[in-house]
Amino acid sequence: MSKIPVYLMPGLASSAAIFERIVLPEDTFEIHLLEWEIPLDHESLTDYAKRISAKVIHKNPVLIGVSFGGILVQEMAKYVEARKVIIISSVRCNSEFPRRLKIAKTTKAYKLIPMSLFANIESLAKFSFGEKVNQRLKLYEKFLSVRDIRYLNWAVEQVILWDRTVSDENVIHIHGDADDVFPIKYIKNCITVKGGTHIMILNKYKWLNENLPSIILGVKKQSKTLL
Repeated sequence: MSKIPVYLMPGLASSAAIFERIVLPEDTFEIHLLEWEIPLDHESLTDYAKRISAKVIHKNPVLIGVSFGGILVQEMAKYVEARKVIIISSVRCNSEFPRRLKIAKTTKAYKLIPMSLFANIESLAKFSFGEKVNQRLKLYEKFLSVRDIRYLNWAVEQVILWDRTVSDENVIHIHGDADDVFPIKYIKNCITVKGGTHIMILNKYKWLNENLPSIILGVKKQSKTLL
């Protein structure tokens, strides 16, 4: 029996290194890592998704995306006949955005964010205080590899202006109940991971390794809290 191809798309500005702890049974699954590319001038999210879709060379793959990568794989599903689309720490439509993102869209406040700060994490570290903040910055330094200002401006805008208003019920959504970027109270019909934060791809990898195979194969149901 041929293996099931699983394509993994990281979150905003992240490298595929965030999946380094994700291990699926090799006799059943074959993992392929996708990376962010610098957007073309005035490239829409739809056109970008079409361009990244060209990297998917297997038939009937599983597409898994984290955070903004979850938004992207849903757009890619327009061009790829996917076996399953799974999103982690993400949203299925813009009505699941927290209030601050909706306000940012209305006021265009996102245009005021100095992306140069994110592009230079080493400088940001000089102004950080406390052990927790420094630990998070170390994680960012390791995993946030896309620091191109054009990409960062484009990516933030694509998230805020995402125009999908109706959820695709076929998309499987895995979400942590402690996610501070996309709070669980705005999320509907998901597999809830207890204690999962927005970066649970890194610190809940054991749960994901244990449960992803059965989720991909269709054994587990949604709307269920899993420890």
